[in-house]
Amino acid sequence: MNKKAIFFDIDGTLLDHDKALPASTKQAVMQLKEDGHFVGIATGRAPFMFESLRKELGIETFISFNGQYVVHEGTPIVRNALDQGELEQLIGFAREQQHPLVYMDHEGMRANTEEHQDIHAALNSLKFEHPSQDRDYYRKKPLYQTLLFCREGEEDAYKDTFPAFDFIRWHDVSTDILPAKGSKAKGIDAMVKQMGLDPEDVYVFGDGPNDVEMIQASKHGIAMGNSVPETKAVADFVTKDVSEDGVLHGLRHVGLLK
Repeated sequence: MNKKAIFFDIDGTLLDHDKALPASTKQAVMQLKEDGHFVGIATGRAPFMFESLRKELGIETFISFNGQYVVHEGTPIVRNALDQGELEQLIGFAREQQHPLVYMDHEGMRANTEEHQDIHAALNSLKFEHPSQDRDYYRKKPLYQTLLFCREGEEDAYKDTFPAFDFIRWHDVSTDILPAKGSKAKGIDAMVKQMGLDPEDVYVFGDGPNDVEMIQASKHGIAMGNSVPETKAVADFVTKDVSEDGVLHGLRHVGLLK
């Protein structure tokens, strides 16, 4: 078999509903690497939010922030930061709406408020604490993502006002703010070009709305059984639920593992 490249989403794909790494998934990833295949991560998370997972799996190539910060074997190859001027205007708009924000770069995150229940709720779902406050964090370094905390539908006013950004909801009370037109698919494309890969040899696994484009663009797009309907609709194959050895089942189905 030709050597393949396999990219995995994290939440709902590598990690189960309790944010744990199933034993079968870890074993499958290790077997892929032992067989000489290339394994990477494609996630909406910031790099610092999955450092321990990378260490556990021995992976230092990843697409993070939904394609805004891409690293090949520890070296960044894509850095697509939020426009600071546009972000400053959005911060003022969010202040008027009384919507808190969390600023994120590749190394850390800070909130623009000391305490907020929505920030607690959303970040606790990822097993992270409420970040410390630093209202000027966005002025100190490039930001690749900002979290906007508002209820579903309230982001529509932002979409109409700030076309330089994409707004992707990931939680009942939180929406990602990203540079417009970025995606995991574009991050994977950059990786394919960097490594000289044949697109026919690239496989992707995902489950969420932010995985639709990369699954649709891939020659081998696998959706987890727990995927949202729009992700399943564009997949070449729908495997089992993440908690039912979904990754292992999918890899066996496509012939990458026995």
